[in-house]
Amino acid sequence: MKQYKLTAWPDLPAPYHRTAYRRMLCDMSHRFVSMQHLVSVSGIGRQEVRAFLSMLEERGLLSEREQREADSLFDSLRPLGGWIYRALTTEIGPRR
Repeated sequence: MKQYKLTAWPDLPAPYHRTAYRRMLCDMSHRFVSMQHLVSVSGIGRQEVRAFLSMLEERGLLSEREQREADSLFDSLRPLGGWIYRALTTEIGPRR
């Protein structure tokens, strides 16, 4: 499954002046997202999202990559593990 990320913020043509399109642009400007994510976040149909992505790709504003598969069941817990590690190993400043 492909994921998409915005490489530059575009000036949108009139048909794309809806909030749903700006919401998709915002998500794609921060990280790679799948088409399924864009459909669920925007509330518009899959065909409209596909047309929007095509328009962005034609303008050279879109970066694509294949979604990587999770290595294990515990991959989804990795951000929590990193937070716990930092919380327990961060040096605490002097107490007063």
